[in-house]
Parts: sequence; structure tokens; C-alpha cells
Amino acid sequence: MILLFAGCTIEFKPEIMEDKELLVVSGLITDQAVSNRVVLSRSTPIGNQIISNALTGALVTVTDENGVVTTLTETSPGIYSTDSTTFRGRVGGHYALNIFAEGGNYETDFVEMKPVPQIGALYYEKVVITASTDSSRIDEGCRIYLDSYDPTGKCLFFRWGFVETWEYHIPYPVVNSKCWATERSDRILIKNTSVYNQARISKYPVIFITNRTTRLQIKYSILVNQYSITETEYNFWEKVQSVNENVGGLYDMTPMAIPGNIRCTSRPEETVLGYFSVSAVAEKRLFVEDQFLGLPHFYTYCVTDTLTGFLPEEGLNSSYWVVDDNGNEIPPWWVITTYRECGDCVTDAERIKPDYWDDF
Repeated sequence: MILLFAGCTIEFKPEIMEDKELLVVSGLITDQAVSNRVVLSRSTPIGNQIISNALTGALVTVTDENGVVTTLTETSPGIYSTDSTTFRGRVGGHYALNIFAEGGNYETDFVEMKPVPQIGALYYEKVVITASTDSSRIDEGCRIYLDSYDPTGKCLFFRWGFVETWEYHIPYPVVNSKCWATERSDRILIKNTSVYNQARISKYPVIFITNRTTRLQIKYSILVNQYSITETEYNFWEKVQSVNENVGGLYDMTPMAIPGNIRCTSRPEETVLGYFSVSAVAEKRLFVEDQFLGLPHFYTYCVTDTLTGFLPEEGLNSSYWVVDDNGNEIPPWWVITTYRECGDCVTDAERIKPDYWDDF
């Protein structure tokens, strides 16, 4: 019977009309005095192993409405950057992207850099995850919100990105016990205020932080960037957001169906993925240093054994790590772990405290 049922299983390979490798573009030009980047890569055909496929050796330029051309430098494979000392976008300016690569030439229309209002408020609220009459059984998380308002009504479509940084400590007397971890968001955060009477945003949920992470252990910081985008770009991100949330079924929308603003001039029929964004930026930082109920002990799994006598000459910092050194005791003993992150916080973070980190 088992052999009979196994023999009825047939692999289904749908016929998909697609190019083998499509150009994928991710670019952003801002009014900040920073290096702007355009990232180029090739898509991976369906059925193939997903690997990094950076597009190298391309000529990438940005042209403004006055005909001034800025050539980007390939700072690493597939990443093309502007020089922050010689190029900076300006509000009201118009910018177009041009890409000259092996296999095709690509371009965009001119995109206007719209003004963006300042973030009015960035704040947090505690959220009860698990309620109980016993305080020792209550779990709390943290939700970050923002408010924004454009009295001029020029910025109707918003997009946000953020960078998280948090301090955490390893509860053992090791050399690298205090670190700061940083993570950049890959979420799509957008808002359309054109359907309202005014460009006002109140209590927009940026992120929810559970108590099952070290983010809330000591101190947490989030830097939010606010972008002013066009209606066309808003529609693009809204479709991408829908795909991210709903894709998985046979008849769901696929990324191939989402048009960007890049086209191939040498082969007009070619599909190009991604978007070239132009936006002014407003940023605001929030620190969270509070007591949250229900934070677990994140390092209970660390201690695996205790050694007495003498440590072996080989194996330290490779097969196990010392997290408690009592070598001066009689007899000497050590507490060890087989997990490096329990004895060295730089495994996933940095020891250097960020310049903006305050110690209030």
C-alpha cells in the first residue's frame, strides 16, 4: 500500500514565462549629507538555489533637471555610491537614474524631491502580552508610535524606515560582557493621507517589541527616518506590501506583476524589478529605558558544565568558553559553556558604545 501511494506522487512544474535573470534595482537619493546608494543585482530563476547575484561593472549615473551628471562609484560588488562631499539632493530638484550594464541600458523619468515635514512625536507605550493578577506572571512588551503633520499639505504620501540599537549585558564575568547590537528594518511602512482633509498622522504603529528579545533588557533606541514620496511610489510599495503579506498561494500576486519606475531602453519588452526613490528625509530618535515585566533570563542555556583542577591546554575558545573563572581558588574551578555568545557578546554585536548613546 505504501509503495502504491508513493507511486501516485508526481512533481508539478508549472510553465512560467519569465526571463532567466531580471535586473533588480534598489536606489534612494536624499537631501542628507550622506553617501546615497543604488544596489544592482540579478534575480534568481524559479527553481534555482537563491544566491547573491550582484551586478558588477555597470556605469551608474544620476542626472538632475539642469543636466548635471553625477557618476556613482562601485564601493562593493553591486553597490554604487555617491560621494557625500560632492553630491547632495535638494528639495524641489528632479533626478533621473541611468544604468549602462552588460546586456542592456536602463533609465527612469525625472523624479521630484518633495519636501517632508518633521516627525512631530515619537513615543512608546507598554503593552500587556499576558495578563494576570500575579505580577510575577505578567508579560509586557513595547509598541513604538509616531505622529506627523504637514500644515502645507504638500506631503500626502509617507514612507518610514528605522534602525534599532540596543544595549545588552552577558551576566557572567567575561571580558566582552557589554555590547550594543544594531539592526536595520526591512519592513514596509507607508501611509496615504490624500483621502483625509489634512496631511496628519496620529499614533502610527512603527514596531512592536516583545519581551522575548534582549532589546528591552537594558536600554533600547530607535532612529526613524520619514520620507516624502509620490503617489506612484506609494502605489508601488503598497503592492509590494500586499505581496509580502499574502504571497504563498498558487493564485496570489507575484512580484513580477509589480511595475517599478525603471525601464530598459535597449529592450523595451524587458521587465525590470525594483524602484528608484527620491525623497527629502526627516529623522527622530527615541530612547526606551524602562522596567518591563516578564523579561526572561536569556542565558539559562549557557552553563553546560563545571571543570575542576586544571584547564586543558587546547580547546578553549573553540570547543567551549569560560564564563566564570575561579582559577585562584583551592582547588581551582571554572564554569564553561559551549556557546560562544554566552562568553563573548561581540559574536552578534559591537563593544564600542555609539556616539549618540546617552547614559541618563
